[in-house]
Amino acid sequence: MAINATNSGAKRELIPAGNYMARCYQMIHIGTVEENILGELKTLNKVRIRWELPTEMRVFKPENGEQPCAISKSYTLSLNEKANLRKMLASWRGKDFTEDEAKKFDISKLIGVPCMLNLIHKPSKDGTKVYEEIGSISPMPKGVVCPDGINPQSVLDYENWSWDIFNKQPDFIKAMIESSVEFKAMTNIPVDIANDNDTHGENETDLPF
Repeated sequence: MAINATNSGAKRELIPAGNYMARCYQMIHIGTVEENILGELKTLNKVRIRWELPTEMRVFKPENGEQPCAISKSYTLSLNEKANLRKMLASWRGKDFTEDEAKKFDISKLIGVPCMLNLIHKPSKDGTKVYEEIGSISPMPKGVVCPDGINPQSVLDYENWSWDIFNKQPDFIKAMIESSVEFKAMTNIPVDIANDNDTHGENETDLPF
């Protein structure tokens, strides 16, 4: 009997490019992993942030009814002046960090905070696919109220680990987490890369988030 692999041809519907009210609802600390950046292998401490778009509702699974579209982006956990995370947070806040603020900031404060996201469509490197990407982020305009959050809020970090949250992640995210220094240390797997990056969650500052 043949075991045939098939392609159903089904394509995921892209979120149209444009501006959307959004609310941060999930924070996943991936941990310290190795990434190939422009041919150079680097050790980076990564986090993945997820937003829901409460005005963009779709039926993904009939049994769940309508649910909000969502989009994620990964960042290196760094607040140096050139870091993408700092640029994103400064744009979201509407102001940059002071020197003292940038020393340490608990980014889990972002959970539940609304914003405006500008989504763009970008082709994959091989040109075979198009996907959504966050082009920019900004504070909510004055007088505009973002709808309440719909998805359960969740934070996954190594100090408060949840296998339930971990198991709900896409396979590629779980694979990244499992390759991290922190996951290997937690599960007593030998670690072969050094963790010399900043972490979050200590000595948090009083920022407007």
